[in-house]
Amino acid sequence: MSYAKVIWVSPLAGGWTVRCAELEPLVFRSGRRAEEQARALARCMSDLGRHAQVRIQDRAMNLVGAQDYPAR
Repeated sequence: MSYAKVIWVSPLAGGWTVRCAELEPLVFRSGRRAEEQARALARCMSDLGRHAQVRIQDRAMNLVGAQDYPAR
């Protein structure tokens, strides 16, 4: 069984970050843009046969959303 690759969208001073193990963090001014990029990355991983999950944190670091992208 393969574990999901987790992609985190988290607040950062002055913006938002998209983090995933083995990749350099991406930084955005807009939370919306960060979420869009995280979802695009998860879709790419899914298309490549890897299960991915996007997890979104608010400014208080609470988990406010998660979406699975099963491997295709």
